[in-house]
Amino acid sequence: MVVVTAGVGAIFGAIVRYAITNYGKAHWSRNFPYATLLINLTGAFILGFLFTLKLPIFPYAFLATGILGGYTTFSTLNTELLSKIDDKKYSIFWLYLLTSYLGGIILVYLGFLLGNLI
Repeated sequence: MVVVTAGVGAIFGAIVRYAITNYGKAHWSRNFPYATLLINLTGAFILGFLFTLKLPIFPYAFLATGILGGYTTFSTLNTELLSKIDDKKYSIFWLYLLTSYLGGIILVYLGFLLGNLI
């Protein structure tokens, strides 16, 4: 039953990710993958926060594993990184790599700190 709970949550997370990605493609510069960065960094922050709440298994499976698992996207991040190398846009590659990974770690930690304050 926990698997189904996570799966249902993933549906909602994927829908939100799809909407943000499409909005970003229509309104933001295509030189930098702003939508994926926004999605992954906000997902990292929220996951850090949820971790501190020590939720029971079903709410955690729905929210953290499900919604945030469907919302964030490691595979798209790495595909976009490879496309920057392929396009020889090395400065954008490094900027995206560093902001994604370092920013993700920092925001998980900030979410964790916020959750511990509550």
